[in-house]
Amino acid sequence: MTILKKGEENENKKEKGEKVILYLSSILLLLCVGIILFLNLEPSFGGNPTKEQKNSYKQFSNYVNGEFVNDVPTSLAMSLSDNFSMIMKSFSGTKDRKPDGVIPVSVIDWNKIESDKDSVTWFGHSAFLLSIDNKKILLDPMLGPVASPVSFAGSKKYKYSENMLNIIDKMPPIDAVFISHDHYDHLDYQSIVKLKDKVAHFFVPLGVGNHLIRWGVPKEKITELNWWDEMDYQGLKVSLTLSLHYSGRGVFNKNSTLWGGWVILGKKTRLYYSGDGGYGKHFKEIGKKYGPFDITLLDGGQYDRLWSWVHMTPEEAVQANLDVSGKNMMLMHWGAFSLAYHGWNEPIERALKAAKKEDVNLLAPKIGENVRLDSDFHITPSTWWDSLK
Repeated sequence: MTILKKGEENENKKEKGEKVILYLSSILLLLCVGIILFLNLEPSFGGNPTKEQKNSYKQFSNYVNGEFVNDVPTSLAMSLSDNFSMIMKSFSGTKDRKPDGVIPVSVIDWNKIESDKDSVTWFGHSAFLLSIDNKKILLDPMLGPVASPVSFAGSKKYKYSENMLNIIDKMPPIDAVFISHDHYDHLDYQSIVKLKDKVAHFFVPLGVGNHLIRWGVPKEKITELNWWDEMDYQGLKVSLTLSLHYSGRGVFNKNSTLWGGWVILGKKTRLYYSGDGGYGKHFKEIGKKYGPFDITLLDGGQYDRLWSWVHMTPEEAVQANLDVSGKNMMLMHWGAFSLAYHGWNEPIERALKAAKKEDVNLLAPKIGENVRLDSDFHITPSTWWDSLK
């Protein structure tokens, strides 16, 4: 009888174990199905290049083994010590990574923006509204509150004195939007959905158009370009230029779309927008092909030695301005998000020191301040960020 009871007990334990395994497997399966459904149904993830597009990309030298690549070898892989260093930084980090207070947004002078005078207005991070040859142009209009596919997670924008999404309602009709790449801090779902009906045309790197199409932008309103492609748009000469970076909005689509910077040449103003990217020889190539530039907008924030090829330091941004033959420059990729472990206003302070040393005219307007691209080229930086340390 004792032997029989032990056998029954073992059998019961086995059955319970099998039930637990089945239960856990079911939960894991449901979780996987939920994640897959979320990735496919959540619109902010955007769309992916079609099979036909991928086949067409194979003709390009910057598309290898199903991915876009930089013109020099790069990798996001980090050593064990680098990973440990990043974990430690995430706990200790640099002080003052976020401003102590609300960032003031200047009262936007829409009359100046709508005039026929060339101008630039910075909306924080890498978002700009340009007026060139009386064409109204938006660059990377990330005006939403969070750089993430969901509102409850991801990098949240600093507190601004104005809801930046609401300024879209006050904007004049936009002739063109230029997107540098598809990362969430540059291509924002909420902003595009709100903008799409007042924008005449979108210019994007290869593959990025699929995101816009999923969000309701008609295909005929989108032009995709590869590096060094050129075209004329309503009298403006535009070109997508090379940069050192990467792309991707989801778990499985890393580098499925291209990245780059933009050259926009008008009758009076020659402008270069670097997009995101590290320092390299391509800046001299851009300067030789399209320079000199009246104004450059250069990435110089969210840098770290662990990803030195992904973003420039402020000093490298100043050097890049010299390389492309920029007469005046503005620093971008700061003032909105903390995506690295330096102080939030460290980029502009370091850039001003480097610019002074190299005799570069660095403009540092307030967010929302309209800068005329002629008489205002020599405005004195207000150092508005000092009050927010």
